[in-house]
Amino acid sequence: MNQSNRLLPMAGLLIGCVIFGLGSLIVAHVPVGSYAMAFWRLLVSSLIFVSLAKFFGHRFAICRQAACFALLSGVALGLDLALWHESIRAVGPGIATLLNSLQIFFLAFIGWLCFAEKQNKSQVVSLILAVLGVAFIASPEFAQNQLASWGFVWGILSGACLAISMVFIRQAHRHEEVPIFVLMSLIGVGGMLGVLPFMWWLDVGKILPTSWEQVGWILVYGSLMQCFAWGLIAYSIPRLSLALTGLLLLSEPVAALLIDYFWLHKSINIAQWTGVFLTMLAIYRGSLSR
Repeated sequence: MNQSNRLLPMAGLLIGCVIFGLGSLIVAHVPVGSYAMAFWRLLVSSLIFVSLAKFFGHRFAICRQAACFALLSGVALGLDLALWHESIRAVGPGIATLLNSLQIFFLAFIGWLCFAEKQNKSQVVSLILAVLGVAFIASPEFAQNQLASWGFVWGILSGACLAISMVFIRQAHRHEEVPIFVLMSLIGVGGMLGVLPFMWWLDVGKILPTSWEQVGWILVYGSLMQCFAWGLIAYSIPRLSLALTGLLLLSEPVAALLIDYFWLHKSINIAQWTGVFLTMLAIYRGSLSR
């Protein structure tokens, strides 16, 4: 693909990642519980994807195995979103999004454990860099933030859930090539069902938005971040080289970190910036090896 033909998918991937990172601002701004926020986001996106599937004539009559894996992918995605929300509120959008991006290493582990995929030296080096980076980020954060331990646990677990969600999507496509709008509709329904019991249990008193402004932000969160941003990313990735894709995908945690530092005025010292650099280098190297 020549340079002019790459500009559109490059711009699409960059814009999609930045918009995705901006979603953390909405999470930090709207006082709705983390699981409830994930539920409303998935509800809004599911309604949009069902409407699109109907409009384009995509059939929902798919095989049972593919439907089950799509729903399971949604359950994992719902937990990923909820845990990411918890991490945002504990350690800020920047660190939470960076920890969520570690899903590349969980994918490698699942590939090795379940699919007998061999790990090369580059992946091992990337994992070591990621561990060092997270250590550099965590040390000052633990000294100044009482919620740091939970924030890091939630952020890393959110990355694990995202990796599991991707694996289930892969398994769904092994049984049947599911149309994208149907797949995203089923993922949304699965995610809603997955977070629903946790929402009723953990988000009591914080389930519903309390103003029309909050309703508006939730609609933006579900439509712009879950539908539009994902659409741009899904359109762009197959049209770019792996190296360029891995580099541009880092714009999501970079955008979240810059928002955290300049907009939300979070204190990030030199050691943490060093950790950020090491972790993003590890994620980039890991994405190349995948």
